[in-house]
Amino acid sequence: MPTRIPPPSRPASSATTSRASNEAGAKPSRTSSTPSSARQGAGGKDFFDDVRQRKSAEVQLRSPQAQSSRGAHARDLPRQDGTLVAELPAKSAVPMPTQPSSRPGMGAIPYDGGTTFRVWAPNAQRVQVAGDFSNWQAVELQREASGNFSLDVPGAKAGEQYQYVVQGKYGDWRWKGDPRANDVTNSTGNSVIVDHQAYQWKHDWDFKMPPWNEAVIYEMHVGTFNDEPGWGPGNWQSAIDKLDHLKDLGINVIEVMPSAEFAADFSWGYNPAYPNAPESAYGSPDDLKRFVDEAHKRGIGVVMDVVYNHLGPSDLPQWDFDGETYGKGGSYFYTDWRAKTPWGDTRPDYGRHEVRDYLRDNAMMWLRDYHMDGLRLDATKEIRQASGADNPQGWQLLKDINEAVNREFPQKLIIAEDLGNEPGVTHPQGAGFDSQWDANFVHPVRAALTAFSDNDRDMNAVARAIGFKYNGSATQRVIYTESHDEVANGKQRLPSEVGGWDSGGYHAKKRSLIGAALTMTSPGIPMLFQGQEFLEDGHFQDGDPLDWKKKESFAGINQAYTDLIKLRRNWNDNTAGLRGENVNVHHVNDNDKVIAFHRWDKGGAGDDTIVIVNFGGKQLSNYELGLPSDGTWKVRFNSDWQGYSGDFGNAQSFDVGGHWGGKDGMPASGALNNLGPYSVVILSKDK
Repeated sequence: MPTRIPPPSRPASSATTSRASNEAGAKPSRTSSTPSSARQGAGGKDFFDDVRQRKSAEVQLRSPQAQSSRGAHARDLPRQDGTLVAELPAKSAVPMPTQPSSRPGMGAIPYDGGTTFRVWAPNAQRVQVAGDFSNWQAVELQREASGNFSLDVPGAKAGEQYQYVVQGKYGDWRWKGDPRANDVTNSTGNSVIVDHQAYQWKHDWDFKMPPWNEAVIYEMHVGTFNDEPGWGPGNWQSAIDKLDHLKDLGINVIEVMPSAEFAADFSWGYNPAYPNAPESAYGSPDDLKRFVDEAHKRGIGVVMDVVYNHLGPSDLPQWDFDGETYGKGGSYFYTDWRAKTPWGDTRPDYGRHEVRDYLRDNAMMWLRDYHMDGLRLDATKEIRQASGADNPQGWQLLKDINEAVNREFPQKLIIAEDLGNEPGVTHPQGAGFDSQWDANFVHPVRAALTAFSDNDRDMNAVARAIGFKYNGSATQRVIYTESHDEVANGKQRLPSEVGGWDSGGYHAKKRSLIGAALTMTSPGIPMLFQGQEFLEDGHFQDGDPLDWKKKESFAGINQAYTDLIKLRRNWNDNTAGLRGENVNVHHVNDNDKVIAFHRWDKGGAGDDTIVIVNFGGKQLSNYELGLPSDGTWKVRFNSDWQGYSGDFGNAQSFDVGGHWGGKDGMPASGALNNLGPYSVVILSKDK
């Protein structure tokens, strides 16, 4: 069992042992305390049915953990529906300021000698804060003209727990977690004061994010990356234990699936309840910072996946925060037809500058306080559109975030998961993202790899996938054959899609390796999904950890990925073209199912790179194709090598002698003596 950090000494969520399957949906959710109107329209894709939701909520309300989660005094307070209170906490006898705070910032912000609390509650009559610092007696916050309530509370310090007690528009009082909490005991528990300045970074200052054209991304789900079945999810320390594997593989950017606090402990992470608080089941805020620090020590950047297209839909402190719902969720959310998303009626109201500030501040928090090297924004199409209609307010949010990042952190990589084939997402005069996930690559390439018959593999579609760019820029797209969405939701890992029950067999290894080679050699920022490098099979589930024994049983496949990444990053100074902008798919043979393309940066020896792919099951001999120049073209990679797998054919592809004489529109040509079945050969010239 991997080394683990001790579990936090906090009240445990009553839903921590839930392992219900997320196979049905891409944005899994767990138990819910959100009104059912938040989930209308979600269908059966991602969420439990209403009966199960109600039963789970009832169990939570009756649990000892829930009753004790608000401190010694709070546990005695009668509550209704888990939020409303019939009896207010006693007022603190300690003298407090009678004016709002003049200090800047939102949320709970420690200062020398106390903490400033500021929360947005435009419809509330009164707002109080109670916590460890006041023996859970109420401290009255003061109203600001902006709709905020604030106060400097002497003696409140980092690590102490708190809750807001809010009198709503119509006079009712309710306990509320802080929507801007930087830490929580769990998704239905207390907020916790955090001092971000207290963490001592050790290795961060020497790290430099790689240029976009040299980045190789590894998508990671912390809960399953390094874990053992039958206990809680994996955590930041268990992930740190495997960072050397990623360094050896050649990875230089980790993209972490959403790790903001979500309902329960097992989830994909696309159901954020507290966007500013790292998931408590994974560890503390300092544990996350340590993960980033250790990644930086190994030359690896970290990109955080964030979710702004919807919130929750469960365990939401934002829902009905100040007592005015407008018939839906209240001030944080759209309350008309724009509220509806595929994951519940909880789309944030991008038309309110306070909500845009809330989300933009969240983005900047990950970059400032956690030293993240970038962000990946989930489902941006559901931000710039609502129910299929264009939403200018969503476009404005995306622009605001990218403009703020570019002003302060121009070196950070900001990625959109849009999948809408919209060039404006990455255009400087559009939303301004640095890159976006590209459906134009993954779908045609997977279709060619998973087709049952060679005759069904469309080389022209593959050629278009290789050559596609957004706005003429190679790095404006992230390319991959596996991601969390592509290996779930009714789909599986490529080895399972290809090989079926024989996911470790010849065809599974051969064709999934073609996919890896195309990912590492085509224009774009390449990305792997965790475990892809050692032939992980089946489909992704949040309670099913990676099988690290496969790294040994498929050591050759892991080596093939390592070799491909080294070529992509030009470690041997002879494939610089794979980092360049230029591509020419000059050879498309749909009869024999062979495709070849030329990659280059400035061109010439050590730069020009030729990639030859045989999508067919026949070994081909003396195969002629065009080359950029004459001379000796050396074999840098041959996926048919038996060192990668003992059942490969080991077709020996010798160096190619190029000679002047045009072919395929190229000035020179040459013949490859052997091209193995379902194989990739990569050629380049020595400097």
